[in-house]
Amino acid sequence: MVKADRRIVRTRNNLKRAMLELVKKKEFKDISITEIAEVAKCNRVTFYSHYDTSSQLLEDVFRDYLDQLTTNFKQSFAGKKTFSLSDPSRTISLFTFIHDNPFIFSLMLMGEVIPGSQNIFCETIANISREELDLKEEIWFDTEALNLYETYALLGLFIYWIKTDFQSTPEEMAERLAYIYSRTLGEIKVKEKEER
Repeated sequence: MVKADRRIVRTRNNLKRAMLELVKKKEFKDISITEIAEVAKCNRVTFYSHYDTSSQLLEDVFRDYLDQLTTNFKQSFAGKKTFSLSDPSRTISLFTFIHDNPFIFSLMLMGEVIPGSQNIFCETIANISREELDLKEEIWFDTEALNLYETYALLGLFIYWIKTDFQSTPEEMAERLAYIYSRTLGEIKVKEKEER
């Protein structure tokens, strides 16, 4: 039984490595199951005994990285009773992990390869808040609304970072997030339109 489990893990890891190797060379939509199996040194039957589609395989790759991201994020508040959202040090590990894996997070967070991958990312972050964190003070509306707002706003910040080709350091991005958390935008000014 243990040997069978190890064989399953080894085969899945080989398939994941094959997928990553191929998706770095060509468009995801152009990758066939046969190619994945060949690079993984197995056959199509073996592929289909583990995954129904290539999308399912890539989602599994994403989940591996999200599991590691979750671990990093949880370590940022491990052993603490409270922390401030305006403290940039707590999110540096989150930004660093994404910075160290730009290819995979660009695929995942731009949402163009696997429909719904942005939601998978956001749900992963939101679940940490749901299960591990709570507001120190009560608020007058549902905390789930706040949780989702903050999570999808974080996604927007990551997309901005990807679109700017990761020009800012993880520390700079953590500072920006801390600044956003520490301030309200206040009154909004309507831009004057230039006359042409």
